[in-house]
Amino acid sequence: MAIYLDTSNIEEIKKYTKMGIISGVTTNPTILLKEGVKGGMGGLKEAMQKVLQLVAPLPVSLEVTTNDPQGMITQAKELATWGKNVVVKITVHGPKGELDNMAVIHELETKHNIRVNVTAMMSAQQCFVAALAGASYVSILSGRVNNMGYNSVEEIKKLRHLLDRFQLKAKIIAASTREVLNVVEWLSAGADIVTVTPNFIEGMIVHPYTKETVQMFLNDAAKAGH
Repeated sequence: MAIYLDTSNIEEIKKYTKMGIISGVTTNPTILLKEGVKGGMGGLKEAMQKVLQLVAPLPVSLEVTTNDPQGMITQAKELATWGKNVVVKITVHGPKGELDNMAVIHELETKHNIRVNVTAMMSAQQCFVAALAGASYVSILSGRVNNMGYNSVEEIKKLRHLLDRFQLKAKIIAASTREVLNVVEWLSAGADIVTVTPNFIEGMIVHPYTKETVQMFLNDAAKAGH
């Protein structure tokens, strides 16, 4: 694990899958809306089954679209039938701080054997509680943490220590990347995975001095050939 691609764009996923540098894919309703996915669960299924098949057996995170507890369980069970590599995303709590989501997470993991990626978390303590509930993945929106004036690196370090100390299975996903620097920074702090949009991978690979050096090599090779 290391890098998950944060997109539902098939062409982008094909491009980076061929490179062998991504370990999974994550999506959310905002990403899907930007990519023009419509038609409710039917439209979502059609779009996402292409992604699931393309990257299998790598995991793909799909998010439920309701905050009703029973509705989340029903949707999660449906999503899980779309592919063996489905991971269901559920927010840590509701929009008004409702706590039902934690019981839903626990039920899905322990009773239905569905892997859950708990998302929308901003602190080590939220992630720790989600891990105690049995989550397979805990997503801390590290970029948003930084935007609030806190250092997400410290939260990731604390979380890494807690998960290791209590031998919890959850993998740390650092999400909401804002800078290319964040990827290595967050992985070094203890994250198992960092989610990135395609443009960040290009930013990790391409360096202006490398371009200059490659051109110099080509120019010198051409001169040596005459």
